[in-house]
Amino acid sequence: MSDDRAWHHAILTTYGAWLPGDKRGFRTLHHREHVEGDYRSPLPTGVYEGLAKYSRKALNQPPVVLPEYLRGLVGNELRNRLALLNCWVLCCAVAKQHVHLLVKLRADEARNHLGLAKKQVTCALRQQGWTGNVWAAKGKVDRIRSREHQVATYRYILRHERERAWIGKWRDDPASQT
Repeated sequence: MSDDRAWHHAILTTYGAWLPGDKRGFRTLHHREHVEGDYRSPLPTGVYEGLAKYSRKALNQPPVVLPEYLRGLVGNELRNRLALLNCWVLCCAVAKQHVHLLVKLRADEARNHLGLAKKQVTCALRQQGWTGNVWAAKGKVDRIRSREHQVATYRYILRHERERAWIGKWRDDPASQT
């Protein structure tokens, strides 16, 4: 049986982190409306302010911001659950409203496995007294196209340390030392 796992860059966001109308840019469902702008070239001020207000008002709870003292827990729970699912996490960064993972897994299992890992994190946070939602729906998973792309993604993820993100690398994992 061949190993058809491949490297992917997975991005998970917390509940309410990036809403329709966000000034950093956004995408509508199935790209029904073309929205100019992204986080590098933000939208002009006030263009989608009405939609942004509506989106914030429609939230069931305030947007989730992961406190620094819980980011290590989140990262370790994600790595441990993915390891149990036969996925290999090379590195991850847990920032206040998003998580980046460089993970080797099968493309057809990515959504399911990441969902199970998010569920594991939610259970662990509930044991710490967390209430309410933690994660936004789904996430983004991009397949790594080349070795250069993998190295660039790895460096990008590690740069999140500047944002006070918790950083986990394969070499830091005690299970990898055996």
